[in-house]
Amino acid sequence: MTYAMSVQNLFVSYHGNEALHDINFTIEKGKLVGIIGPNGAGKSTLLKSLLELIPKDQGVIEIFGKSLNEMRKKIAYVPQRSDMDWTFPISVIDTVLLGTYPSLGVFRRPKKKHREWAYHCLEKVGMEKFSQRQIGELSGGQQQRVFLARALAQKADLFCLDEPFVGIDITSEETIVRILKELRDEGKSVFVVHHDLSKASTYFDELILLNKELIEVGPVREVFRPEIMMKAYESQLTFMKQNEVTV
Repeated sequence: MTYAMSVQNLFVSYHGNEALHDINFTIEKGKLVGIIGPNGAGKSTLLKSLLELIPKDQGVIEIFGKSLNEMRKKIAYVPQRSDMDWTFPISVIDTVLLGTYPSLGVFRRPKKKHREWAYHCLEKVGMEKFSQRQIGELSGGQQQRVFLARALAQKADLFCLDEPFVGIDITSEETIVRILKELRDEGKSVFVVHHDLSKASTYFDELILLNKELIEVGPVREVFRPEIMMKAYESQLTFMKQNEVTV
């Protein structure tokens, strides 16, 4: 079987401080995967290192059995909203159109069919009425839907989203979850950095539980158990208990 993602002996550090220690896992194709863990656990660091957006100290990463460079055009990445420049003068439709660029080749410009495809992707996320708006004029949830549309326009096989549900409205969240599940059902592989544990069991097929090292990986029913979750969150829960205020 070719795995969507295979990671061996991954180490990542910032300025000499270890952020991820000896991460090893494999994930089958066609899964919707949540990357969870306490604050500072290295969730976004893991996703970015898998895509070589930040350097790793060591480790071997394969995507669909190949190197990242071989598969780069088949990977769509949606960063955190806080990482985006929302003042950039670009319209919604042109933002989505950027998703078609990896398939165009050097010095080629998008044609009518590419613009029509971008508009279709906007329709899929319910944002077609905003196609001529400047991206910064939208709400947080609308912006996130537009960037998901850009990812859809890429026709990728692997979708990676970093905290897509932070600061968005419930309608946008439900729309995004529905589309991610549809992608999964089409055989695509989806990785999502996620912080809301209350929804993890209904959103994902499998979980990667981190706290700077891999605590557990596998189906939700196997990972999302008190004795497993406690291994990742124990230090945080202990700190909260020690600092409780009695009223």
